[in-house]
This record gives sequence, structure tokens and C-alpha cells, in this order.
Amino acid sequence: MATAARDNTKPGRLLLVDDDVHLLDSMSSWLREQGYFCLTARSCATALEQLRKEQFDLVIVDIRLGDDDGFDVLAWVRQNRPELMVVLLTGYGTVETGIEALRAGAFDLLTKPLIDEELEMSIQRALSQNRVLVENQQLKKQLDLRFGLESIVGHDHRMQRVYDLVDRIADTRATVLITGESGTGKSLLARAIHRRSSRRDQQFVEVACGAMPEALLESELFGHAAGSFTGAVGEKIGKFTHADKGTIFLDEIGTASPTLQVKLLRVLQEFSFEPVGSTKTIKVDSRVILATNEDLSEAVADGRFRQDLFYRVNVINIELPSLRERIADIPLLAAHFQAKTCEEAGRVADGLTDETLQAMQRYNWPGNVRELQNTIERAVLLGRGNKITLEDLPPQIAAGQPVNLDQLSGKALKEAMSVPERAIILEMLENNRWNRNATADALGINRTTLYKKMKRLGIDKLPQAQH
Repeated sequence: MATAARDNTKPGRLLLVDDDVHLLDSMSSWLREQGYFCLTARSCATALEQLRKEQFDLVIVDIRLGDDDGFDVLAWVRQNRPELMVVLLTGYGTVETGIEALRAGAFDLLTKPLIDEELEMSIQRALSQNRVLVENQQLKKQLDLRFGLESIVGHDHRMQRVYDLVDRIADTRATVLITGESGTGKSLLARAIHRRSSRRDQQFVEVACGAMPEALLESELFGHAAGSFTGAVGEKIGKFTHADKGTIFLDEIGTASPTLQVKLLRVLQEFSFEPVGSTKTIKVDSRVILATNEDLSEAVADGRFRQDLFYRVNVINIELPSLRERIADIPLLAAHFQAKTCEEAGRVADGLTDETLQAMQRYNWPGNVRELQNTIERAVLLGRGNKITLEDLPPQIAAGQPVNLDQLSGKALKEAMSVPERAIILEMLENNRWNRNATADALGINRTTLYKKMKRLGIDKLPQAQH
């Protein structure tokens, strides 16, 4: 095999593969004279060995390699080095061969005897394409690092602290617990952390723990063996396995059962587990992000959440503020959602009237950012003009629901905020004839959150709640 010293100033690193030693020597000598770095191989096995050891920009391989086949080299490259260009050579060029080569993923097919200019042109085109792909990959990574938080809008000082914390912890393996009311953007923040980490090219797997029956959640997370329970007709790969080398996001973790909490504790400590009904231990390298709208410290005190698991998940806590705590961000968020909805609907965004913004800033927003987004989308799609007016808002938002400060005098903030929150939920329940699913949708929150709020505010004890 011919060798050459590496020269980083050359335009490309080539691997030439052909069982015709005279053609191989002649072609490699000519290409080196043109300034390319070349290594050569006379068999499929030698070529694959070189590919495993060296970095190349282009592979030029003959289709017929004695008892081997150049398509085998092409298949290995497509599987293991998909960014690498491959040019196939053949002494028996036909239209069918060309179609087969392109379908298999070859960049080009050249027919022997080779013409110097044709070979040079094919190499330059392949190397140019390779540079474009590499530049695109690098640009994507830069954009991911720079704009991972583009969906989380806000200038409030609380949000600035969130952005700063995300930048500092995104590329660590530390477990992150995101807390905040429903609708504050916990899922978006989890995705932003993933996108700003070195795992960004791997899987981001989201599991809504509160939306799944306890009996199925363990199987969903860890997988199961065939026959492990009724209906388990085959083996199932769990979400933790899918998230190997990537990130898994466990939403509503406060709803996890005691049994599941034990298994989660082990996963977070050892990153290993057994699928349901299996004795095989699986090890994973998954970044774990969790979220809850509950106060887990209270859940620990009540005996509903394991203390050792709480300490394990609470390594880094990011608390997202409610929308009513950052009302200065409402104009910015509203403009963002209006522009996004108008772009999708093919309409022109012309902002919101001052009266509309003032009413929105007086409103309590129990559904937080999610409710605001739903409100703006509805206003854009149902509104008559390009500018959002008071008439485009739901009545309770247009009214602004101003808080009577005389009634709230002397009350703690949490107690004070419960007054308008209770009134809003009661009104929405009555508007929806006490249909909890419809009420949750109207408020922009999930049903579990609505039940918890009704219980906390004493609404579940009212006669209509039994209907």
C-alpha cells in the first residue's frame, strides 16, 4: 500500500480502492501531483480498515474488487460515515449500473478508462459538496447553541436568571428539576436545555407521567419482556433506552407512585434498571430533566414523595415564574405569539391596541403563558382585522378582572391571589356546565391541575362539583 505524509494544506484526503495495482499506482501518483493526500487499498477489507483508522473527505472505489464488491464499501460508509462522499468506478458502465449506484448513495459513477479532467471535476464537485455539508452541520450546532431559548420569550429579571442558569448547567449531566405552575413553559425549557447541550444531536424523549395509568407507566419508562403481563405479546423498549446518550424529560413527576419512585431512585443513582418481567440489567447514559407543578417538599412532608428521591432530583432547581409575576413580559409574549400565528395562517400581524394590552396586564392568567398563547391564537384566527382589539378577547380577559385591593388588605400574596383565581375557575365551570375537561381546556391547563386547584380553593366541595 502506498503511503504519503499528511499535509493539511492540500485540498482533500482521498482513499483510492482498486484491485488493479497498475491503475491504482497511476491514479494515486497523478492525484498526488495535483496536491491531494492519497491512501490506497486493493481490497474491501483493507479499505474498511483504513476507513476505521483515518479521516477522509472522499472515497473512490472500483465496483469490482476481485471477489469483493465496491458496493460493500459504499454500504459501510453510508452506515458509519454518512457525511463521506463515495465515487464508484466501473469498466462496464450501463444506465442500470448508474441508477443502482445513485440509489445506493454514491455521489458519482465514472467509467474506465478514466479521463483526467473528468476525474478531477468529479473530485472537486464531491469535495465541494462535502464542505457544504460540514459547514451546514457546524452552522446548525452554532444556531442550536445560540437560539436554544428562542421559544422562551421574556425580559423580566426572573427570566433573565433562568436564562443564565440554563447557560451554566446545560452541558452538564446533572439532574434538573423544573418547577412552576402549569402553563409556564416547563417542557419548552427542558427542550432548550437539551438543545444547548452536547447531546443536542441525540434523542429528546418526553414522558407525561400524570397522563398515564400507573400500571403502564413503568413499562413505558423501562420497557418490558414478552409475556411479562397480560397483553405483553412482544418485547418493548422503554423510554429510558430510547433516550440513551440523549435527554429524557419526565413531566408531572410528583404523580409517580411509591413503587415507581423506588425504581427512579435507582436509575438516577446507577443509571441502570431491569425491564418489567426481565432479569436483564440495562445501563443507559441519559440526561434526566424532571418537572412538577407541585411543591415536592410538601409532598415529602405528607409522605407522598420519597425524601431520598427528592434530594436526588433536586440537584439543580429551576423555578419558572407565573405570568402574573412577570406582567411586563405580556406585550412581548403577545407580539411573539401573534407574529407566529399570523405567519402560520398567512395573515399580517399589526400588533395589539393599548386598551387590549392594558386589559391583558390586569388579568390574572391562571393558565399562564399557555393560556396567553391560546388567547392570542384565537384572537388572530377569529378577529376581523390585523390588529387585536378588546372585542377579539374572551369576556373575562377583556374585562381585565381587576383585583379589589380593599378586599385583599392584610392578606398574604398567595391567599390574595386565590380570590380572583377562585372566581375565574368558578365562572369557567359554570360557563361549561361544570364539565371539567372543557373547563381545563378553556383555562389552558390540564385536568389534573384543575382538580388540584379546585380542591385547594374548596370548589370541589360545592354541590355542583358532584354533577
